[in-house]
Amino acid sequence: MPTQSGEPVPSYIAPSFPLAVDKRRPSIHHAQHTQNQYAPHRRAENPPDLELQEISSPTPQTKPNEKLRPAPLRLYAPSTSLLGPESARLRELDSAITTDFDFDFESDNETQMSKRASRKGNRTSVARRGSSDSLDYENGHANSSGKMNGLVEQRRKHTPFESPTAGGQAASLMGRSSFTLDDPVPALGGNDEGPSKGFFELSKKDQRNFLLLVMLYLLQGIPMGLATGSVPFLLKQVVSYSSIGVFSLAAYPYSLKLFWSPIVDAVWTPRVGRRKSWILPIQTLSGFSMLWLGSKVQQMLQEAGQDDTSVWSFTWWWFALVFLCATQDIAVDGWALTLLSEENLAYASTAQTVGLTGGHFLSHTVFLAFNSKEFANKWFRPVDAPMDVGLMTLDGYLKFWGWVYLAVTFGLAIMKREERTKNNDGIAEVYQSMWGILKLKNVQTFIIIHLIAKIGFQANDAVTSLKLLDKGFSQEDLALTILIDFPIELSLGYYIGKWCQTYPPMHIWCWAFVGRLVAAGFAQLVVSIFPADGTTLWYLLLVICEHVLSTFMNTVMFVAVSAFHAKISDPVIGGTYMTLLATVSNLGGTFPRYFVLKFVDIFTVATCEPPSLPPKTEHLKGPLVTQAFSCALEADKHRCRDGGGHCNVTTDGYYVMNIICIIIGIVTFWGFIKPAVMRIQALPLRAWRLSA
Repeated sequence: MPTQSGEPVPSYIAPSFPLAVDKRRPSIHHAQHTQNQYAPHRRAENPPDLELQEISSPTPQTKPNEKLRPAPLRLYAPSTSLLGPESARLRELDSAITTDFDFDFESDNETQMSKRASRKGNRTSVARRGSSDSLDYENGHANSSGKMNGLVEQRRKHTPFESPTAGGQAASLMGRSSFTLDDPVPALGGNDEGPSKGFFELSKKDQRNFLLLVMLYLLQGIPMGLATGSVPFLLKQVVSYSSIGVFSLAAYPYSLKLFWSPIVDAVWTPRVGRRKSWILPIQTLSGFSMLWLGSKVQQMLQEAGQDDTSVWSFTWWWFALVFLCATQDIAVDGWALTLLSEENLAYASTAQTVGLTGGHFLSHTVFLAFNSKEFANKWFRPVDAPMDVGLMTLDGYLKFWGWVYLAVTFGLAIMKREERTKNNDGIAEVYQSMWGILKLKNVQTFIIIHLIAKIGFQANDAVTSLKLLDKGFSQEDLALTILIDFPIELSLGYYIGKWCQTYPPMHIWCWAFVGRLVAAGFAQLVVSIFPADGTTLWYLLLVICEHVLSTFMNTVMFVAVSAFHAKISDPVIGGTYMTLLATVSNLGGTFPRYFVLKFVDIFTVATCEPPSLPPKTEHLKGPLVTQAFSCALEADKHRCRDGGGHCNVTTDGYYVMNIICIIIGIVTFWGFIKPAVMRIQALPLRAWRLSA
């Protein structure tokens, strides 16, 4: 059918991205020729439509022997979505041509064109368009010219907040031609990042930097494993559940580090380096703090069981140490994005996972096992020469890692130079972005879900293991339970990630929510049937099954919600968006713990009954109990036992609090959480954007 200009409508679509390097230039000329041939028809029929316009000076005539030179192109976004059949075909043609020019002009052809074209800024305009990674919010479609280079620059702009894996997934999602902000949240494919490399396929530089990152993350995991894992078990021997709830406040800095992250990213000295300006002094302070704490920790543990003031003092020292580790984590996260080459950025998250998990494993599982005197006497000491202490003590462990901190810091200062970088982001800009995210109605709903979702299983997460120790479950068996659970969780983690790519992540999250409620009830049953004659093989296996079920459901929820965070986060401020949601999620699991542990003691009813027959004096470890008193708290329980009395527990606060938490979880899940989650999961991406 002839057009208004008398030219026939093309019956073919120009080829998309060329398949070989030697075919790029013919593809460019072919696309340019087709573009120039039908530009008058397109301008005449639908001027506002997608248009590639010539920006070079027009040449009225072409000399006989002069070669044709393709003019630079400029891409204009459409302002209408109502197109006729001919315009729709031309729009496909323009899309294919644009794809060719995106790749060719951003590679070697950009340099070649600049040598032949006039010096009027033509190449600059094309390159500027080609490197943009912004969204065209006018019509709800992504700008197809936004490539990985632009996203890498955006990630460096917000380095302390960025998740390499999430950023790559967001880039792959936005690069799809079918991407639109008006569609529901789509699934992220697992193969959009290109072929993966093994560690030994990396360059020598990337291998060294990867091992450096693993070491830095490992150092952070050591104090965190102690503060959140081992120290509460050691405290339980001398303090009550309420005091352990006070000590749980020491882990808060990791849940709140977002609030001072912009400062760490913006304040630094060029003489030392953007990241080393924080890592070197922070690690030095951490090393000396661990050395000092190692010399005082045994005395502080004993004093913590005597009065509440000592517990608060002990907690604040660990709070300061965790604060240093959280600040170091911010700097290391930012450094990870520049230490590794752009094509190997995915290894940054791998280094974080390996390092933090390894540090937590050493300070929790390994330390608890070797700190147990039963474990040491059974496996490492002669039968006729037992000792009252384990192979590792808390003071010696802290001193050892304090010296390791200082040694690594010294080596880092003299052996590793940081590349010079420029700081283009401001503190106020990042805080303004955070405030803009918080004002979104859907984000506010999601924050409420995060803050109340973990109440239903807080008693199980915080008290079950401590209650098993209180019942008589040995520290050695507990370490064995965690040790067996660790490889199981690692092996199942792969399949969890596959599930989140196959099914809607928040559907999986809801199923895991129900699973954690079931696991909380199962844990209470396991604790209630503790054998009167001590741990047996069948009971140990039952505890292992209970622990694996609880941690597996916890892992499923974490992976699923992290996948959903990656899908809804605005790539323009993706790091800030991701870290804000992750911070709220962590806070939802941290703040209820203090209250849950305190209410366990409040609901516990126990009475110390004096002995019917006075025991011998040499068998007493304290004053003889002559009258009944409450032994609900740990200090009173020890006084009762040392005085020859018997602490009779009539109401165990753990059972009461666990049932209350499960009921709260059931009511909130079916009354608010599940309907709200299903609603926000069905929202289009536009609902999560600041500029929508």
